[in-house]
Formats: sequence, structure tokens, C-alpha cells
Amino acid sequence: MLKNLKLWTKLNLLLLTILAILTISISLLLSYALKDYAKNIIVERASILLETMTSVRNYTSTQIRPELASRLEEETLFIPQTVPAYSAREVFDSLRKNGKYSNFFYKEATLNPTNLRDKADKFEAEVVNALRENQKSQTQGFRSIPAGDLFYIARPIKITKESCLECHGIPSDAPKSQIATYGDTNGFGWKMNEVVGAQVISVPAWEIIKDVNNLRKLVLGVVLALLLPAILLLNLFLKLLITDPLNKMSSLSKKLSTGDMTVEFDREGKDEIGTLSGSLNRLKVSLKMAMDMIEDDKSKS
Repeated sequence: MLKNLKLWTKLNLLLLTILAILTISISLLLSYALKDYAKNIIVERASILLETMTSVRNYTSTQIRPELASRLEEETLFIPQTVPAYSAREVFDSLRKNGKYSNFFYKEATLNPTNLRDKADKFEAEVVNALRENQKSQTQGFRSIPAGDLFYIARPIKITKESCLECHGIPSDAPKSQIATYGDTNGFGWKMNEVVGAQVISVPAWEIIKDVNNLRKLVLGVVLALLLPAILLLNLFLKLLITDPLNKMSSLSKKLSTGDMTVEFDREGKDEIGTLSGSLNRLKVSLKMAMDMIEDDKSKS
């Protein structure tokens, strides 16, 4: 089939094939590179927020709780601001009121919490149990919600201080205000060095992925905008300097084959087309000489 096509058509097919291969290759390379870039952004964003919440927990544990610890036995109701998990959750909920962060989530998911709002759901319970079994310092991945994909980072909440068991060991050791507020059923029985829950931060991945996809389309558009004019210029170059001269020579050669010796292959230059033109001119001279010799022989006979 290709043998029946004209050279100009074949050259254009070759250029279009090259363009298609370049476009697909660039698209695949961009997808791979930008996917990795997007993941790094998501991980960095989640890590910063998680470190911030950890700082809030540490501040509450070292600065707030010591100041209010004595009041836990005196107050009728428990003071939740003395609990690191409560402070971190409140700070994050305040952050989420900003529309920019409304799809971000933070929870100190616990298997047996004092405050039931910290109760781990099915997914969070699986994460906590995995951290308990594997003894990892962190786990991360993607999870789906109706709005789209979320990227989460989870770190274990491990009992490393004896002071934690004052409120979570046995009910009789707990502050009276805690028992009065939350009862003596939930949040007890914790043990030293036990992973009781996980800090889970979730950030929306779909927004960043959407931005990355838009960036990929933009880059592809720019590349095509540069490649298409280049291909058009190359096409024009091939037409003016190769296919048109060859077509002209082909037409003149047909006239020469019918005996028209007035044709002139006037292409100058040292390139292949110029060489071919010179060869055809010499062929014309040789052909004319041969025809003249044949005429002379006929006239003599």
C-alpha cells in the first residue's frame, strides 16, 4: 500500500507518526513525573499538619495540664482542655472552619477512648491494629470517600508515661471529675507501651491531582504548539526543496522520453537533487547524440 503513495504523502505520514510518538511519550513521562510530584506535595502537606497537631499535644501535655491538674479533683465536671487529644482536635476543627481546609480531617482514633467522639471507626480500627501488630512508626496510603480520594498518614498513640495511667489505668485512680463526666466504663485498662490508638490526618488528594492533570494538559498544549509549527515548516521545506523539484524532473523526464530535447533540468546546487539534475542533463545530451547518430546512419544508407 505504501508503495502506491506519493513521496510527499509518505513524508507526511512519517512526520505525523513521529508527532504521535512524541506526544504519547511526553504524556507518559509527564504523567509519571507529575504523579510523583503530586504525591510528594500531598505527603508534605499531611506531614506538616500532623507535626503541628503533635506540637499542640506536647504543649498541652507540658504546659496546660500541669497548671490545671489540681483542679481535676476539685471541679464537678472534667476539664477536657487538659487532654492533649482534645486540644489537638479542637485546634484542627477550628482550622477546618476555613473553607480552604474544610475537606481536611484529623482524629486521634482510639479503640477504647474516654470520649466517645474519639472512637475509631472500622477503617481507623484496622489502621490501629496494623500499627499494633507491625510496630511501625507510621503508615500511609489512600482511602476513598464520596467526595474523592483522601491521602492519610497515621502514627501510633503509645502509652509511654506512667502519668497517662492515672486517667486510663483503673477507674479508682482516675480524677473524680473524669468519672463524673465520662463514667467508669470507657477509656480504662490501658497498659504501658501499649498502642491504644493512632493520630490520623487525612488531606484531599483529588484537588492536587486535578491541578497536576491541568498542568500536564498545559505542558502538552505548549509542546504541541511548538511541535506543530516545526512540523509545518519541515513539511514546507520538504515540499519546496525535495518533492516539488522531483515532481518537476519527473514531468520533464516524460517529455524527454517522447523526444522533446528542449527540456532543461535547471536545478543547481551540490545536494542530491542538484546531482540528479546534472545527471539528467547529461543523459539528455547522451540521448541527443545517440539520436543524431541514428539519423546520420539512416541518411547515409
